[in-house]
Amino acid sequence: MQLTKKDIRSMEHKKRLNIINSITGIKPANLIGSISNDGQTNVAIFSSVVHLGSQPALLGFIIRPTGKVPRHTYENLKETGCYTINQVPISIIKNAHYTSAKLEREVSEFQRMNLKEEYLSNFKAPFLKESRLKIGMKFEQEIPIAINGTMLIIGTIELLQIDDEAVNEKGYIDLQKLDTAGISGLNSYYSLNFLESFPYARENEIPDFGA
Repeated sequence: MQLTKKDIRSMEHKKRLNIINSITGIKPANLIGSISNDGQTNVAIFSSVVHLGSQPALLGFIIRPTGKVPRHTYENLKETGCYTINQVPISIIKNAHYTSAKLEREVSEFQRMNLKEEYLSNFKAPFLKESRLKIGMKFEQEIPIAINGTMLIIGTIELLQIDDEAVNEKGYIDLQKLDTAGISGLNSYYSLNFLESFPYARENEIPDFGA
């Protein structure tokens, strides 16, 4: 299959959506938890969480346009200045997937999808109890992406909780031990298997690949 820009634009909407959402491959499945100032909780699945820096420790994620459709995650993090990122274990992918449904403001996806809220170290926003890698975030900045109306949300890590058994002495995290799920496109979920670890790449240590 070869598609030009014109082919992509003229493609049937759902097929185009599925192809373009899938071409970036498997991405981490995360549930982002938030709470309003009046105590209404929310949790929603995202596949766009990315590392932006280690000092300070920054993560970003993409949120869709906030015009006609309410975005409760965005509203809450703007109100309170905090949110949580929780890696999704394989055992709850079905529950996690349906948090993408559009629910009324007063309905919490935690309760509707039978997911458990957890509060750690006086952090205001709720974590996902079932998750084995949980990150408490402070909202720092939003960057509008003018071409499609989405926004890059940037936050600093305030709190991090990971199962001890999944972190080695050098700080590497074994995602397979955490049973972490991945997402391709909008609704296809994958398990992750560790393959191999390589050293930091230095020019004088590049192997002979027979080129």
